[in-house]
Amino acid sequence: MGTQFTRWIMKQPHQHFLAVRLKTTSSQYVASRARDPTFEKLMDKYKNLLKVIAVQDLILANPINPAVSLDFLSRLSQKLHLNRGAVAFLRKYPHIFHIYHDPMKSQTFCRLTDAAIQISKEEAEVINASLPLVVDRLVRLLSMSRSRMLPLRAILKVGRELGLPDDFEDSVISRNSHLFQLCDAHEPNTHNLKLFDVIPEKFTAAVENWRVEEFCKEGCNVDRAEIQFSFKHGYPPGMRLRKNFRAKVKEWQRLPYVGPYDELSEKKRSSKAGMMAVEKRAVATVHEFLNLTVEKTVEVEKISHFRKWFGFDLNIRDLFLDHPGMFYLSTKGKRHTVFLREAYERGCLIHPNPVYHARRKLLDLVVLGRHGLLTDELRSIASNKKAESLGQYDGESCISD
Repeated sequence: MGTQFTRWIMKQPHQHFLAVRLKTTSSQYVASRARDPTFEKLMDKYKNLLKVIAVQDLILANPINPAVSLDFLSRLSQKLHLNRGAVAFLRKYPHIFHIYHDPMKSQTFCRLTDAAIQISKEEAEVINASLPLVVDRLVRLLSMSRSRMLPLRAILKVGRELGLPDDFEDSVISRNSHLFQLCDAHEPNTHNLKLFDVIPEKFTAAVENWRVEEFCKEGCNVDRAEIQFSFKHGYPPGMRLRKNFRAKVKEWQRLPYVGPYDELSEKKRSSKAGMMAVEKRAVATVHEFLNLTVEKTVEVEKISHFRKWFGFDLNIRDLFLDHPGMFYLSTKGKRHTVFLREAYERGCLIHPNPVYHARRKLLDLVVLGRHGLLTDELRSIASNKKAESLGQYDGESCISD
C-alpha cells in the first residue's frame, strides 16, 4: 500500500493525512503521524514497566538467592535506561523493590517485595497452565514462514510477547518433538526451529473470523464483496480523514491477496498486481503476528527479524505508519512499539487473558509508585503501638492478679 500511496501522493502533494515520504526523512515521517492520547498514556506506563521487568529479571536470575547488588545495578544503569541512577529508580517503586544492607558481605542489595514475588509466581503459573495455547501460537508462527522455519534467536526475542515459559526449549520444544525440530542454522551457536510437515489443518487468520462475525451480524447490510478482503479500521481521535483518503482506503480494502498461512508464488510477485498482493499480505501477516501475542503489542525492532522469513522485504515501521487505522506506532521509552488498534479500548485489552491479567497487576504497582507507602507505614506503626499497649496491659493485669 505504501508504494501505491507514494505514487498517488506525487500527483496530489497537498494532501496532509500522510507525510510526503519522498521529501521527508524517516524520523520526520514518524513524527508526522497522528497521535492517539490513549495509547500514548498507556505507553507512558509501559516504558517504566519495561525497566522494572529488566531489573526484576536480573533479581530472579539467581534462584538460590534472588537479589542483586546495587553496585552491579549501578554499572548497568545506562544499559537499562535508569536515567537518574539505580538507587533513585528502585526507590520510586517501594511496592516492588526492597533495598537492604547485608552486614556479612558489607554490601547493599535489592530484592523483590512479597507482592512482586507473588505476581511473578502467578504469571509463571498461568503461563504453565496455558502451554497448549503457547504450542498453538508457535505452530501458527512457524506456519506463516515460507520454509516453516524460523531462527530460534528471533523467537526468543519475542518470548515475553508470545507468553513463552522460561524453560521454553524443554517444556515446549522437547515435549512436542512430533511438531518441532531444532536444526543447525549454518552459523556458530545458532539454531533454527522447524515445523514438521504433519499439520493437517489449515489455520484461519483472526481477520477472517472478524469478517465472518461482521457479515453475520443481525441487520448487517454490508456487501460480501466489500468485506471479503477487508480489515477492521479505526482512527485516532481528531485525525481528519479527507474524502480522497477514504476512497483510497476503500480501494485498498477491496484488493485481493494471499493470506498469512497461504503460500505466495514467485510468479505472482513479478507482476504489478503481484507486488500489491505481496504488500497486502505483509499487512495481513503482521496483523496476524500481533494477534498471536499476549498483549497485542510488540517492538518494531523485534518483529523486523521475521520479515524475510515471512516472505516480504519491506520496511516494517513504514508499513505500520501507512495503516494508522489498523496499527498505532508509539515512540515512547526510546523504542518504537506497535499496538493492534482493534484489540484495545480505553487503554485495555477488549478480550484479556490470564497472562495479561497477571502482568497488569505488576503494571498497577508501577503506576502506584510511592503512593500508599505512608499509609502502610502508619498502619504498621499503629499496629506496633497497639501491640505494645496490649502487651503492657497484659503485664499489668498479671501483676495485679
